[in-house]
Amino acid sequence: MFVDQVKIYVKAGNGGDGMVAFRREKFVPNGGPAGGDGGKGADVVFVVDEGLRTLVDFRFKRIFKAEHGEHGMSKSMHGRGAQDLVVKVPQGTIVKDIDTGEIIADLVAHGQRAVIAKAGRGGRGNKRFATPANPAPELSENGEPGQERNVQLELKVLADVGLVGFPSVGKSTLLSVVSAARPKIAAYHFTTIVPNLGMVDAGDGRSFVMADLPGLIEGASQGVGLGHQFLRHIERTRVIVHVIDMSGSEGRVPFDDYVAINNELEQYNLRLMERPQIIVANKMDMPDAEENLKEFKTKINEDIPVFPISAVTKTGLRELLLAIADKLETTSEFPLNEILEQEDEDTVLYKYVAEEPDFEITREPDGIFVLSGTKIERLFTMTNFERDASISRFARQLRAMGVDEALRKRGAKDGDIVRLLDYEFEFMD
Repeated sequence: MFVDQVKIYVKAGNGGDGMVAFRREKFVPNGGPAGGDGGKGADVVFVVDEGLRTLVDFRFKRIFKAEHGEHGMSKSMHGRGAQDLVVKVPQGTIVKDIDTGEIIADLVAHGQRAVIAKAGRGGRGNKRFATPANPAPELSENGEPGQERNVQLELKVLADVGLVGFPSVGKSTLLSVVSAARPKIAAYHFTTIVPNLGMVDAGDGRSFVMADLPGLIEGASQGVGLGHQFLRHIERTRVIVHVIDMSGSEGRVPFDDYVAINNELEQYNLRLMERPQIIVANKMDMPDAEENLKEFKTKINEDIPVFPISAVTKTGLRELLLAIADKLETTSEFPLNEILEQEDEDTVLYKYVAEEPDFEITREPDGIFVLSGTKIERLFTMTNFERDASISRFARQLRAMGVDEALRKRGAKDGDIVRLLDYEFEFMD
């Protein structure tokens, strides 16, 4: 089963909670606080595996949750950090955040890694809060929650050469005679319903990967036919090989086929027209093919090479394969403008993100004030509300952030309800 698009949910591990503990051994003078820190949670990391070809595994498992960090322990023992959750994906996988539309990672090289969901850090134990003024604090932090995301995986097949053209022009037959691939071949349209890959030997020691893509028809870029589902795969091919039925056996004019397919490629992605293109005049063993080829050459740009072949009789293939191999040597590895900047071959850089405000205040129709914001929600989640010292610290943090003053400016008075996440509090001026 060929699957090239899927939606999944990823959740990084939460950090472990810090602990409140004290040394109480009989012969340990001035034992003091001894609560350890929580361990870091596990990141969700995607790694490229060149052995994978589709996203079919994600059809059966769509939820990926990493392990949480271990809680801190007494005797100043820190919790163990969790091991990262590694998810293998095929080459050419693009990872998008569904909620924001942001491209998180574009994974193209074997072994390339990208952190898709960052884990939460461990909470600090009470030993971290000891000061000369408060040598025995009963204060600790909960672990930071791990990042969670709904993401869409989109696969763009990585092939050196992509075969494009109308249905039944001989693309699958061509792939089958120049490689060991065995695509389905039949005398009806849309026999190919998934991309087929084959390793091609040019005959002089050079080789390349060729992809047979489902046939395109007029209107494919707007969703007509089957080919529109796989146009994305053409974006990653370095050379486009345009296969044309030069015999006109389907009742179409070969030059009109050429123009129509190029129009679809241009409408889908204008940059596809910048790719090197080789024209293959197939079915030259059929009647009228020679006359149609002469007429075709008078109408096209002379700079575009045309190779007359017959995939059935295997004539003209050697010249075609050598020409493709020569063209690949002068073509860049991948379209660099489509790949995210990388620090090295393994790690994708985090992009700059504008800093968000610490908090925002809105008001519901029933008069309740609602606090929101990444920073304030993280502080709330990491506060241990079972201990008075932690509650007092949280109140001081809110005051230092300017929450109290902002609520007063919005008209909050004693007894008004303030909601943060799923919890409600009374405002005390």
